[in-house]
Amino acid sequence: MIFSDQLKRSVALPVWPPRRIVSLVPSQTELLCDLGLETEVVGITKFCVHPRRWFESKQRVGGTKTLNLQKIAALQPDLIIGNKEENEREQIEHLTARFPVWMSDIDTFDTACDMIACVGELSGKVAEAGALVARIRACFDVGNTAGEHRPKTAYFIWRKPWMVAGGDTFISDMLGKAGFDNVFADRSRYPEINLDELAVLQPEVILLSSEPYPFAEKHFGAFREICPLAQIRCVDGEMFSWYGSRMLYAADYFAGLHKKADTV
Repeated sequence: MIFSDQLKRSVALPVWPPRRIVSLVPSQTELLCDLGLETEVVGITKFCVHPRRWFESKQRVGGTKTLNLQKIAALQPDLIIGNKEENEREQIEHLTARFPVWMSDIDTFDTACDMIACVGELSGKVAEAGALVARIRACFDVGNTAGEHRPKTAYFIWRKPWMVAGGDTFISDMLGKAGFDNVFADRSRYPEINLDELAVLQPEVILLSSEPYPFAEKHFGAFREICPLAQIRCVDGEMFSWYGSRMLYAADYFAGLHKKADTV
């Protein structure tokens, strides 16, 4: 069967539904588990920490950007699932020359939902994927408790150099779902900034992600010096950046986070 991925490429599957799947993205690995593909998934990355039993039992094929191509080839996959942003183009092209590789490209809530539906079609789990998307959308419809005030917010993903989420990212779209206005919405992808820029923008809320850089309260001081009135919070990066079944839990998490920010 032939499918189209989110890069608009045609992907031919010699076996459908696939029986040997390698997942190259943590959030999509968790999705495959929640779709019921316990035996079909044979390879994951070292960052695929959910579910824990898979992390402990499945063959790990390197990092998302440092794939072990030999280990992947040895698994003889009939489907590899990756992502444009999280995986390296050269390695994906190498794999595509030998195996069917389906790529996602996620920058909004809606493209994430589309990915889930597409993976359901790819894997023969259409009904399960459709039900999951419906549940996710219902969670956000019911859980949208953000009030009229949308605090100006900066979302940091890295330090040395400081890096934030720009406006054309999944994180930024999820910030909007959470009731925050991204002060760096006019920037692309994940720009490096200096803290002088933050001083000019004076966000009301500064969110420090738990991933990819593990921010902690010990990092608050640098921000308090230049934005003394801002609320500074460490947040669960998986809730903002994992596109897949983890979105089921994000709406409630966002509602709680926004209630705390309402004191701004």
